[in-house]
This record gives sequence, C-alpha cells and structure tokens, in this order.
Amino acid sequence: MIKEQVLIIGSNGLLGQKVLELFVRGSANRVAAASIEERPILDLQAVRYFPVDITSRKDVKQAISMVEPSVIINCAAMTNVDLCETEREKAWKINVDGVENIVESAKKQNIRVVHLSTDYIFDGKGGPYGEEDRPSPLNYYGKTKLASENVLLRSGIPHIIVRTMTLYGFAEGVRPNFPLWLLGNLEQGRSVSVVDDQFGNPTLVDDLAFGILKAVELGKTGIFNIAGREIVSRYEFATRIARTFAFSDSLIRPIKTADLDQPAPRPLRSGLVTLKAEVELGFKPSTVDEGLAVLRNQLMRFGRWVADKAAVAGHRPGRTGPGKW
Repeated sequence: MIKEQVLIIGSNGLLGQKVLELFVRGSANRVAAASIEERPILDLQAVRYFPVDITSRKDVKQAISMVEPSVIINCAAMTNVDLCETEREKAWKINVDGVENIVESAKKQNIRVVHLSTDYIFDGKGGPYGEEDRPSPLNYYGKTKLASENVLLRSGIPHIIVRTMTLYGFAEGVRPNFPLWLLGNLEQGRSVSVVDDQFGNPTLVDDLAFGILKAVELGKTGIFNIAGREIVSRYEFATRIARTFAFSDSLIRPIKTADLDQPAPRPLRSGLVTLKAEVELGFKPSTVDEGLAVLRNQLMRFGRWVADKAAVAGHRPGRTGPGKW
C-alpha cells in the first residue's frame, strides 16, 4: 500500500493507465492523475484529475501545488521515434523541456520524481545493457531521452530513472502497439514485413507498472532497467504473437532494417539487463509467452480478441508498425 501522496502525469497513456490502476488499489485517496486531455480515460471517483500540458510551466506548477505530492511519476513523453526525428523541436519541448518543468516545481518541495527512459539512449552495438553502461544514442528520440535523464541527474532531487523497451499491452483509447497492430493485420489476412535483425526485450506494460510500484514503495532512487525476461528479434516476437493468438505466421515476412524507409536509425543489438531490478525490487519479468498470454486474457475479458480496425489504419503493408517498430 502506498503511504505517500502520488501524482501520475501522463495518466491517459498505455503505461499511465496501468500505473494509475495499480497505485489506486487500496490507496485511491493518495493518488492524483494528470494528462494533456481535458478528461481522464479512467474515471475513478476517488482520484482527482488535472488537465496538464507538461510543456506549460504554469500547468505543471499549478497541478503540483494543488496535489502537494511527495512522489511524481512522469509517464508523459513523445515516443514516436520517426516523428521525433522529423519534428525535433516538438520532441525536445515535450521530452526535455517538459521534464525540466516538472523538476523545477519538484525541486522547491524536494519531491521524488520517477521518470521513464528507454534503451534508445544506446547505439545497439553492444547490448544487452546494464544501468552503468555508457549511453550513445543513434536517433533524436534517444538524444531527447538521454537529455531528460541528465536533467534529473543534475537536479539534486531524489529520483528514479526507469529504462524500458518494446512496451506492449492493452488499454483504452491509446494508439495500437506492435502486437495489436500485428493482430489487426493478421485478422484481415494482410501480409506484413517485420525486421529480423533488431533484438531486445518485449516488455508487458503490466510488468513495468509493477516494477515502478515496487520502486516507489521501497523508497528507491537511481537507475533501474525494467523490461521483459527474454531478448528476441522483432521477427521472432511477431511469430510468437501469431502462435499465441492462433494465427498462421505465414503472413509474416522477415526483412532487414536497412530495407525500411525510416527517418530514424534504430539500434540493432539492444536489450536491457534487469538483474538489479530483480534483486532490489523483487521484480519478476515475464517471458514473451507469459506476457502474451496475459494480453490474450485481457483482450478476451474486454471482448477485444484482436485489435480494433483502427489498429491497421494509417500503417502501410510492409512497414513494421507504429512507434519504435
């Protein structure tokens, strides 16, 4: 049970919803939520909600002064890697300036900040990576996330930096992540191309939310890698998704990253070592098959065996899906 007052920023996103659901269990009166939208997606009666644009210093300052949290969990970010590459000013404003706004207000009250980062701060030439490995981002998204880490490291306030990767799961009102995009295509009999030379840990969002909860409960500070147990190629992940949901993998064609027309370069041999989180937080990451079984059960529970047709809209066949993929 959480004994501190917590403000979750970015509560309408995939991770934000999962973190909010987890933190309110038994402690709803200690949790407040904020996101850029006017209304919350999860309408929880005991939870106060504030529309907050993290690029607005005024918005951030006002929400923090009204909640008076002892912990802020920042789940807000611009995570579309190719969009970050082409819209750099916007990416920096959200991913770096937004964090500076949070830190500025947190500093005045010595509030502990939990911030989400990514394996994309590394170049993917020497993975898997531990918390102490030297960052060297390949793309602008990675550069903004590394800069946001440095904002916290220089701030002098207590903080937790959580690095994760290849996040997937189900939540209402969020853009489709890789498994949902893939399932939407397979359901309609569409062939897809998926890279077989990018490696990393597929991470169930529920596991990540639990790791964040434990880090806060245990009063931790510092950097933690929180990701899935297995390191697999994107193509293998895709074929295992197909098998879990009883689709043929014959529609999934392996290709190389170099064959894709992507604005942002991708790290290839990535992955995160999660030993520190396992030892210090009691974190038990799911295997790929375990995580996909959870996703399947969630989709069945909500009457969503596969993704909405919107999961396919806007993605050309032959592309590897939304976001980082």
